[in-house]
Amino acid sequence: MQENMEERDFLDKRRTQIGETTTKESNIAEEKYIQVVIMCIENQKKEFLIQKRAQNKNGKWALTGGHVISGENSVHAILREVQEELGLTLEEKEIELVFSKRAYDCFVDLYYTKKEVKLEKLKLEKKEVETVKWMNLEEIKNFRKNNAFLECHYDCLQECMYFLGKIQEEEKKNV
Repeated sequence: MQENMEERDFLDKRRTQIGETTTKESNIAEEKYIQVVIMCIENQKKEFLIQKRAQNKNGKWALTGGHVISGENSVHAILREVQEELGLTLEEKEIELVFSKRAYDCFVDLYYTKKEVKLEKLKLEKKEVETVKWMNLEEIKNFRKNNAFLECHYDCLQECMYFLGKIQEEEKKNV
């Protein structure tokens, strides 16, 4: 199925499917939501795997993620997105749900895994991902200051760090 034809289920504010779908190109009406998944992959060096999105996707650095397609659950969606964008196969038992929240017109599920990944072994989906690299939090902060890191993904990374006990609540507000 072509990406632009993938349907997404509409949810209500309680995250219940309402029996309607939408496509990526469609606007989301008020009081309707879609589901989004994001993955934080950390290595033993405390670096995070980030990707430079293709120019048609705004060209910013970000975490790996995407939309949940119709009939799919959040776990299967994040496993699919990681496979599609990076060519990296993860198993359900390797990932952990860090948080789930409603934001704007979507529900966001953030997942985490600690995994050693050789960048040269990845098979990037060039329509979506230009390149990937490992970066520590300070490097990512600098990208953010230069408006080169997708802001909502930076927020997710902060939530992940907080969940992992790497930053305290007051630090989260000041970063």
